[in-house]
Amino acid sequence: MTDFFRLGERMVNRLGYGAMQLAGPGVFGPPKDRSAALAVLREAVASGVNHIDTSDFYGPHVTNQLIREALSPYPDDLTIVTKVGAVRGADASWNPAQGPSELTRAVHDNLRNLGVDVLDVVNLRAMGDVHAPSEGSIAVQFTALAELQRQGLIRHLGLSNVTAAQVAEARAIAPVVCVQNQYNLAHRVDDALVDDLAVEGIAFVPFFPLGGFSPLQSSTLSDIAARLGATPLQVALVWLLRRAPNILLIPGTSSLTHLRENLAAAKLSLPDRTITELNRIGQTASLSA
Repeated sequence: MTDFFRLGERMVNRLGYGAMQLAGPGVFGPPKDRSAALAVLREAVASGVNHIDTSDFYGPHVTNQLIREALSPYPDDLTIVTKVGAVRGADASWNPAQGPSELTRAVHDNLRNLGVDVLDVVNLRAMGDVHAPSEGSIAVQFTALAELQRQGLIRHLGLSNVTAAQVAEARAIAPVVCVQNQYNLAHRVDDALVDDLAVEGIAFVPFFPLGGFSPLQSSTLSDIAARLGATPLQVALVWLLRRAPNILLIPGTSSLTHLRENLAAAKLSLPDRTITELNRIGQTASLSA
């Protein structure tokens, strides 16, 4: 495995696992192969993963119930991070659920489906633009979660899909241990935020490591990966690990083969000249934006 960074009160492997893909198509309904989903979770932990990202609105309820079945009683060093702030419609839609009572209900749903008395980390998923961060106060929502933390239901708080201003607003209410936003080789809007959080010792957890690439950017990445004898995702993951010491990765898969490929990325070495080539992907995206 790779090196470690603090998440809450524990040091976790920087290469973790995201459970979203364990649910059915569109992150809705049960998995096609329940036994395979359970096997992926068990092998991830057996391979040294001690940071799992989930949410009770994955499924809904599906991934948390799978995690409980596969891993409970949980290893002492395992940190499970969940998120609240949305609910799923009967049509699989993603709908904001940001009121204090809705957030409280979501925390209790996570507690019940994970089978725990206290949640390690709960991220507030801001839903201003649903698919991307947008400005607007999150004080009411984050204050509600801080109250649940004071009640002993949550150990640590984090944020997802937020702006730098929202991070500052939340930190004035309660400590923030992690921020989870879209970030990758081609989508580098959060460059400054990544670096600012590193100074503060706060984890940055990027999602969609291959999301938002243009065909030209994907082709460049694929060419570099082929030259290294690796997959494009492996190269993208290693670039993220090299990008900043506070970056924690949560690549997800429902396949044991892909899980093993993802974890093997920790052993991949990128020469400095290759890092320079990869950085140009983000620079090209910035120039064309």
